Amino acid sequence: MQTRDPLTALFAIRETGRPPLILAPMAGVTDAPFRALASRFGADLTVSEMIASQAMIRGIARCLKQSAHGDPETTLAVQIAGADPEAMAQAARMQVELGAEMIDINMGCPVRKIVGTGAGAALLRDESLAGRIMEAVAQAVPVPVTVKIRLGWDHHTRNGVTMARIAESAGMRAITIHGRTRAQMYSGMADWEAIAEIKSRITIPVIGNGDITSPEQARELWQKSGVDGLMIGRAALGRPWIFREIGHFMTTGRLLEPLPLRERGAVIVDHFHAMIAHHGPRTGHLLARKHLGWFTRGFPGGAAFRDRINHAPHSEAALEMLDAFLDTTLASRAA
Repeated sequence: MQTRDPLTALFAIRETGRPPLILAPMAGVTDAPFRALASRFGADLTVSEMIASQAMIRGIARCLKQSAHGDPETTLAVQIAGADPEAMAQAARMQVELGAEMIDINMGCPVRKIVGTGAGAALLRDESLAGRIMEAVAQAVPVPVTVKIRLGWDHHTRNGVTMARIAESAGMRAITIHGRTRAQMYSGMADWEAIAEIKSRITIPVIGNGDITSPEQARELWQKSGVDGLMIGRAALGRPWIFREIGHFMTTGRLLEPLPLRERGAVIVDHFHAMIAHHGPRTGHLLARKHLGWFTRGFPGGAAFRDRINHAPHSEAALEMLDAFLDTTLASRAA
């Protein structure tokens, strides 16, 4: 039986004068190596990429790798998705048996293949089913259960306050709110005033998500909304040290110097090796290419390097290209 409560420790961080900083779950991105990297650079909590409950029950091996621990010193939080209360409860129990210390329910994913199954953001249109799913999962496991939602399905059906109240009644320990509707996908600006409104209507902790790209913006949105925590997703791609930058600024009022190019290069190489070790040479190589693209944004010659790396035949060739690119870049900066 679980006795440790990671959420209590997480929200205690507010006593230091800043909110907890959380890496958003991102499909195909927040695998164990990337979660470990974010933790290394100051993320207080990381969440696994979304795992389909039905696939988990069928024992698909990919699901086990998706929820593998990235850093045994940090909390293993696993996000699950689905549209059947019993299947979601079963998947949650299986994840806890595998070591999950926290379960997050996805009710915000906007992509068509997820919504088409009735899961993700589709549940914003079925409040009764959403409530049953949350209750089933909360009652099934002895660990904290949280939920992530959007403001609503579209501009005409912004039911975020109602969904948050349902979550509170269903036993959710905290709720993350992405400040867009499903119809917006990732376009337009996140509505932090709407997030603040939801925060004012419920008593469980609220984590705000959407368009946090800098330390200054993080502090402004936190103070403006009054949320209990901040979740960062796309801004961490190629820049996992953003968590350290935000944490430092919020506690000291000073901006950190940009991460030196040589240190960035070492991070890129370390992450590449971690991807290969976790996924295997072939899959790790293929998955690492998008990370290499994000990491090398802003590097001189980065665009040409990204074109070459996408045609590397195997991981050894890719690593040779990466080493040569970093050596050339550092040499040109030193000249």
